[in-house]
Amino acid sequence: MDKNKISRNFSSYAGYYDKYCTIQNLCASKLIDKTGPNRFAKILDIGCGTGNYTRKLKDKYPDAKIKAVDISRKMVEIAREKLKCDGVEFVVSDAETSHFEGGFDLITSNVCFQWFENPGMALSKYKGLLGGAGVILFSMFGPLTFNELSKSIEASFVGDSPIISRNFTEYAEIERVTKRLFRKVECEQEIFEERPASLQELLKKIKYTGSGGNGATRKGLWTPRAMNLLEETYRKMFKEIVVTYQVFFFKGVK
Repeated sequence: MDKNKISRNFSSYAGYYDKYCTIQNLCASKLIDKTGPNRFAKILDIGCGTGNYTRKLKDKYPDAKIKAVDISRKMVEIAREKLKCDGVEFVVSDAETSHFEGGFDLITSNVCFQWFENPGMALSKYKGLLGGAGVILFSMFGPLTFNELSKSIEASFVGDSPIISRNFTEYAEIERVTKRLFRKVECEQEIFEERPASLQELLKKIKYTGSGGNGATRKGLWTPRAMNLLEETYRKMFKEIVVTYQVFFFKGVK
């Protein structure tokens, strides 16, 4: 993962993010439901983006102190404008490598961990930041995300797909690490689908939400001729422009 490129992508298109982040918002709603009846007083929100999930946390836990962290300065600026309220501190930082004071009741993250260079090491660090019986709760995209696009690119251009999601960590690996670190673990995976009207609409969504990292919108690949060939192949293989999002949900108790 090239963190600098990922940060630049998110910052460049931060102003468009909220228009296109339907899957991210769906995951945030499912994630907030998984917090259950717990009462959390000190929360760390990792990869807060434009603050949509942070706002859900604040609505559910209005008295909690929330530290919300994101690698993109522009994303954080938008989030600050959204949540002009007491009890939320926004920080521009790489949450995988930054050091924070511990004692959190909840450490949580919505579809961010797939961008980490070593999610297992990050989880070990976050365990140390939790107080007694603290909870970690996160969602992340899996390697089957944009599977149809990857296969269509390979078939069209007879080569490896540049879609970075293929390198995301497998479910079994995250499950193994989480169960080793935490005494009580709940885990599941879900497949969500979307059907954009065209290949161009799909690529816009990937571009403006940063979902493709630095691969799906690589310069030089999307010439008009290449786009026509790819859309033709895509529809021939899958009958329509259907998009898969593989999402993992994990909850662990220290």
